[in-house]
Amino acid sequence: MSTDPRPASPDPQEEEPLGSRGTPSPDAAPADAGSGDAASEDTAQGAEVTVESEAAAEASPTEGSGSGEAQGGPAADPGKRSAVAEALAAAVRAVESGERSAASYFTAPSRPAPAARKPAGPAAGAPAAGPAVVRPAVAAPRSPLSDAALAEGLGGVREVLAAGGAPEQLAAQAVDALGEQAAAVLREDPWQLLAVQGVRPEQADGFARALLGAECGPGDERRAVALTVWLLERAALEGHTVLEATTLREALSRHAVPDADEALQSAIAEGAVLVFQEALETPPTGARGAGAAEDGEEPETPVRVLLGLDRCAMAEESLADGLTRLISTFGPRPGPEGAGAEEEPARAADESEGADGTDSATPAADPAAAAHRWEALADAASSADASASAKELIRAVAGAGLVTHSGGEAARAEVVALAGAAHAVGLRACVAVHAESGKQRAHGPGEAAAVTVAGLLSGLEGPGRDADGSLALDVLAVLDAPQLDVETAAMLVESLADGTRLVLSGDPGVLWSAGPGRVFADVVAAQACPAVVSRTPDPGPIGELVSGIGIGELNQVEAPGKEVVTVPVRDPGEAVHRTVQLVADSVPRAIGVPAEQTQVITPGHGGPAGTRALNAALKERLNPGPGRFGGFDPGDRVAYVPAPGRMLPGTVVSADAEGLHLDCAGTPVVVPKELVGRAVRHGWAVTAHQAVGMRWPAAVVVLPGDAARTLTRSWVYTAFGRAERHLSVVQGVDQALPRAVAEVPAKERTTRLKSLLRAQNQPA
Repeated sequence: MSTDPRPASPDPQEEEPLGSRGTPSPDAAPADAGSGDAASEDTAQGAEVTVESEAAAEASPTEGSGSGEAQGGPAADPGKRSAVAEALAAAVRAVESGERSAASYFTAPSRPAPAARKPAGPAAGAPAAGPAVVRPAVAAPRSPLSDAALAEGLGGVREVLAAGGAPEQLAAQAVDALGEQAAAVLREDPWQLLAVQGVRPEQADGFARALLGAECGPGDERRAVALTVWLLERAALEGHTVLEATTLREALSRHAVPDADEALQSAIAEGAVLVFQEALETPPTGARGAGAAEDGEEPETPVRVLLGLDRCAMAEESLADGLTRLISTFGPRPGPEGAGAEEEPARAADESEGADGTDSATPAADPAAAAHRWEALADAASSADASASAKELIRAVAGAGLVTHSGGEAARAEVVALAGAAHAVGLRACVAVHAESGKQRAHGPGEAAAVTVAGLLSGLEGPGRDADGSLALDVLAVLDAPQLDVETAAMLVESLADGTRLVLSGDPGVLWSAGPGRVFADVVAAQACPAVVSRTPDPGPIGELVSGIGIGELNQVEAPGKEVVTVPVRDPGEAVHRTVQLVADSVPRAIGVPAEQTQVITPGHGGPAGTRALNAALKERLNPGPGRFGGFDPGDRVAYVPAPGRMLPGTVVSADAEGLHLDCAGTPVVVPKELVGRAVRHGWAVTAHQAVGMRWPAAVVVLPGDAARTLTRSWVYTAFGRAERHLSVVQGVDQALPRAVAEVPAKERTTRLKSLLRAQNQPA
């Protein structure tokens, strides 16, 4: 594949409208918030802004936002901090400066191995070399509001919003985020408005200034705490489960917080965030530990201090505990290459027998019978009519509770072969995928259909659950595992009984999950379980091209059947024109793939060649109409996002008082009219984050000039890999494309799962 040497012409990025007095319009953020993409795809042409760079951009408040006056006004007296806050402040300062060992503050005993079949709660502490946590009390989840309470709460919130100059239409979101006492919460702490999606710090400052007057100042403790939480929420949207304390301090300083250290301590003391210490893998040269060793003392392990939101921290620790439970369930039995059958965990009589003392109806209820089946599965690997990689996977699963499996599109057949072999020996096996369209690529002849992870967890798909609430399975193989965020993965693992084998399978080159964490990458990196790497290559010119991208090489490939075509463009306007031409004319005529089976993929929603601009042009050509159903017409291709990180391609059928009626791959779906604006987009063009886990006969990847700085190897790998028969690349980024493939692997994420797994699975 060749690239066009002609330079591209960057265009300004699209901005969302603002509402009155510096607060967001109710139609601004929500319309994009449900996309399930990286947070930045809605704010710029594919830009994934880090907390540090985003905070820097906001350091100079915009005129009229109120933040400038907040900075100049007198600071409110936050009062004296409690003894707990002072102690925490001193602890963090001492750890970071090296004056004291982090272990001296985290003295709780090491956490034991997770108990069988009991939900693993967060540990109270850990050894000095492992993660530890100072945990405040956490409020219980809020119950849904009654209609009367909701109506009363909305009225009070509207009054407060109006008094602060904010749009009253934000009332429903405020009540949803802050509860029925939202009005009182906002009067007491106006910066809690940051909990409403789309509200930015300068807008919250203006709201606070209108309510508090002279009491409002940049050093207000309430402002500092709310900003800390907001920064961590933004970080979670970008995939981080925690941030380093130094990163948060720098971001707070850019938001004009006068004492970032004090701000962090206030947030910790109030229980808004959790603080952890984590051992550094490569101690810096000249660390204090070396000097201590020379004096005959045991060297101290250098650590870094991390802060995170409770929901991310609890999910990550629960996931680590659950994975450790699966890993530690089995004791190895002697066998060739250590891959033979394992001894099944001993089970109490009341677990293996029914209420009347007879064997349960489930195949794996009898431990001896279950052990025999796993031995049969291991033996079947030698005689199975499958690839060498599939046989290796079958042997690994027969001998371990947790296995990772890495490979491209062709390697999915190895997981299907595993499920078939398990079924053949009487084991209950299930294959789960990320997207609805992935199900047809994940089951073999005569095998049970694959399910989606969301459907499996909800009970709408799959085998159902045993009497104890666990999934009625002996083997669960999760394809598209890189798309698991920590919260979904924690729920999935907690649903597995002792003795169930879990296979996490996926392509390590694709984009990570839309939610926080990098579960698959962390589990592989922890090296706590067997890892099978497929040796089955993806076929054809597209497979060859994508495989090269995976190792950092953008190679020219032979494409005698026009499987890969590069279309050079000079500017975004030409990119849109050529894209429409390809979808509507060139690809159907030359390749034989109709427009409805061709997917356009671009880095972001905004900008002159983002999904909005492309979809408008494609609709005008392919399905013109007035958009009488909230901007949609019958026959429009749409992308329906029922939850963050999940996109269902569909077609508009009709609309009525009930909502917008869609056909999603043969399944009728009704989207309530109040959700259409933020959950449904036109779908001729989508982002790579939305497209991950799916494939189309033809894909047109659009790379406008203003996307050059946002490209990464994982983005290019994901976008190019969505094509089955034909790939057209509308190339306007010049040499930024090969540079991104060679030099920018992926956007980094700060997580704790790898260190948690290593700490819990250290050899005795």
